[in-house]
Amino acid sequence: MKVTDLNGCPIEITDLDEAIRITADYREYRHGDRSFSDFDKAKNAYWSDMHEKLTAMKEQLNNNN
Repeated sequence: MKVTDLNGCPIEITDLDEAIRITADYREYRHGDRSFSDFDKAKNAYWSDMHEKLTAMKEQLNNNN
């Protein structure tokens, strides 16, 4: 299955549960150095978007079964 990321790129998902776990973890990453705050905000937006799309995909698959 595929999902389109925040940048419009298609991403192939081979293990949906693992992808959900990874994106949940990545949403929490931050640099200790505050000079990276803009970078961290952008990455948080990316991983949050991916996580939302993947969890919605899983919910839809569960509802269809």
